[in-house]
Amino acid sequence: MNPTGAFIGFVVGGAAGFLLTETVGAFFTFVIDRTLDVDGTPALLAAFIAVPVLTAVLGAAVGARLQNRG
Repeated sequence: MNPTGAFIGFVVGGAAGFLLTETVGAFFTFVIDRTLDVDGTPALLAAFIAVPVLTAVLGAAVGARLQNRG
């Protein structure tokens, strides 16, 4: 396993997760006209924390795998 590929994948995956959660929040705010309240909904707060973490771990795995191929 190459740590450089894993680190780059981790950073890119985490950034993609944050972008995904912000996009969902902006969609609900501007298109549906309903603000998501993460303080009042523990499941929503957990989702907004878990999505960037999971995408970062997935990005690290993909980055390490792709770095080993070539």
